[in-house]
Amino acid sequence: MSTFLFISGGEIIIVVLVVLLLFGAKSIPDVARMLGKGMNEFRRASDEIKREFRENTSDITDVVEETKNELNKEVKEVSSAIEEETSDLDPYNLKKDSESKSEEPSSEEEEVPSKDKDGPVSREDSIDL
Repeated sequence: MSTFLFISGGEIIIVVLVVLLLFGAKSIPDVARMLGKGMNEFRRASDEIKREFRENTSDITDVVEETKNELNKEVKEVSSAIEEETSDLDPYNLKKDSESKSEEPSSEEEEVPSKDKDGPVSREDSIDL
């Protein structure tokens, strides 16, 4: 037999028989109706609590969103100021190299590194002797 919520088929049959013995065949629809009304009442109460919670916290969420937007604006301003200040401190033009790599053409040929630039040479650079 199959299991439903860790209860096997035989156990479900026993529970149904016990319910029939306790309540009788005529009162089972009344019990089911009463359980349905109780579940609906519980659902309405929980929806009411959620609605009140949302209404009471809407002011707080508005303030949080406003603060978040202001902080993001400040972070952008600070990062742009830092970039302006550090642009003079880039002797190897690494910033320009990274920008040009992001604007690479979509051709499948590999770009040959220029030998005119100063700086460290990697093994990948071709060296003519």
